[in-house]
Amino acid sequence: MTLVRSYMHRVGTTPLVSETIDTMFRRVARDFSDREAVVSLHQKLRLTYGDLDRYIERVARGLIAMGVARGDRVGVWGINTVEWLVLELATARVGALLVNINPAYRVSELRHALRLAEVNVLFLMPAFRSSAYLEMILELVPEADRGGDRFESHLFPHLRGAVVYDPDDLTREYRFASAIPSWAEFLAAGDSVPNDVTSERSRELDPDDPINIQFTSGTTGFPKAVVLTHFNIVNNARFIAQHLDMSERDRLCVPVPFYHCFGMVVSNLVCIASGACLVIPGDYFEPGATLHAIADERCTIIHGVPTMFAAEIDHPDFKTLDLSALRTGIMAGSPCPPDLMHRVREDMGCRDILIGYGQTEASPIATLTQADDYVERRLRTVGRPIEHQECKIIDTVTGRTLPIGEQGEVCIRGYNTMRGYYAQPEETAAAIDAAAWLHTGDLGTMDADGYVAITGRLKDMIIRGGENIYPAEIEAFFSEHPGIEQVAVFGVPHQTLGEEVIAWVLPRPGVRLDSDDLRGWAKGKIAHYKIPAFIQIVDEFPMTVTGKVLKRRMSQAVVRWRDAGGESASRPVGQYAPRSDAPGADAVIIAT
Repeated sequence: MTLVRSYMHRVGTTPLVSETIDTMFRRVARDFSDREAVVSLHQKLRLTYGDLDRYIERVARGLIAMGVARGDRVGVWGINTVEWLVLELATARVGALLVNINPAYRVSELRHALRLAEVNVLFLMPAFRSSAYLEMILELVPEADRGGDRFESHLFPHLRGAVVYDPDDLTREYRFASAIPSWAEFLAAGDSVPNDVTSERSRELDPDDPINIQFTSGTTGFPKAVVLTHFNIVNNARFIAQHLDMSERDRLCVPVPFYHCFGMVVSNLVCIASGACLVIPGDYFEPGATLHAIADERCTIIHGVPTMFAAEIDHPDFKTLDLSALRTGIMAGSPCPPDLMHRVREDMGCRDILIGYGQTEASPIATLTQADDYVERRLRTVGRPIEHQECKIIDTVTGRTLPIGEQGEVCIRGYNTMRGYYAQPEETAAAIDAAAWLHTGDLGTMDADGYVAITGRLKDMIIRGGENIYPAEIEAFFSEHPGIEQVAVFGVPHQTLGEEVIAWVLPRPGVRLDSDDLRGWAKGKIAHYKIPAFIQIVDEFPMTVTGKVLKRRMSQAVVRWRDAGGESASRPVGQYAPRSDAPGADAVIIAT
């Protein structure tokens, strides 16, 4: 079928299913009881599906002993561990909403998350790297350490309890807070709950029940709380597994964080949907550990954001390890440069790597390429809508569906659209219109076969002297330069032009770039007004743990540097190494 308007409905050959996460898991655990379900290398822990089922059961009984009811909100604040996965599946078993809390959050962000999602129970690690989680919760809830075992909070009236767990020693008892039990105490309390109680609770659940709250990245303001249902994420996971042709014989290496939809659904639940083994290479992303996990565990699938794949390929151990078991994976989370895709396919040997596009509000995958798509299509697009979903490109002013090839806002509609933002009806109405279309805020085009190319972010558009400039277009252009590893383009205020185009450039290892040379290389190849007036050569970008570049932080850094008397952002600068007074010096912060 050849399209004339930018609209496509992907009809599925496999029907949607109406089942809960626990129903899906119990079936897979029964069928593959003796097969490995999860391997956590940093915890030196291996569990079969039978082991995992028994662990989930103990945690589910512990939740019931704490008084967690169907519809309660249970927050998890920690890094990638088996316990995070078990809590994900145990909350689904008892009908509580798992609330994913970013392990990089500090006190103010945690306060916002606990209040917005009205969290009832919080599971947290004592600390990780520079994040003292237990200290932060006690700063917000000092009542938890006043000598009694009753947990109550004046600041958070919905919060009824907390549990601290240490993945390095789950038997350790923490006495820093009298009203916060340890993991071992939590499990022991649940041992008195009869087994049939959890089974009965699971049977009462409905696939349309909300089961998960995830916070948007918050790069443009306070995060919103996305509510997803069993139906949303079970079906999304099933269709992703089909695209990857997954089975119980596969082993998926997961370096992306579990708190993000990429980790929780596209990785964890995709394994559950297919009976595959989940391999956790480390508690946080480290390229060397990821490569060794792929080699040592004979992983067949690898997921990640583009920056992760680039770091893996550039790692000193890359050429020394046997990665021949790899066959496929998903690269998503931010624009995927075509050159990087070439390197993943050719150098990494991951020939069937797929490109995915979506957002948390879409549970999260909306479009995917396919292994049999011709190479150029896999390099230049994010694929077609996945099964049982509609996609259209609309005019950002009139809202009408555009002809094929014209740029507009990407809208999607289907089973995977979120229930809404928790306790935020106005924000929900702004995101999902009266016809049930989810407005993504992303700009893109659609070709005659329904393949979508993402061209930018509506809010990122730069208006320079009346010209609309889309950063993604300029980034794609500069990504073709042989010496550039990654580029980020954004705008800063300008007194006469309105905005000016700025670029930060990360060179490939061992390459020394010159900003004047880069501008000269671009001259005559793209419109003059699209050539950045200022190009900053940097060692790294400020970004979230999921690999999204924080352009707002970059723009703020450039403005501060300029206002403090730095070189004018309206003219190019010469070659130099990053220095203390450069605009990126106080902004390059990698979240952990």
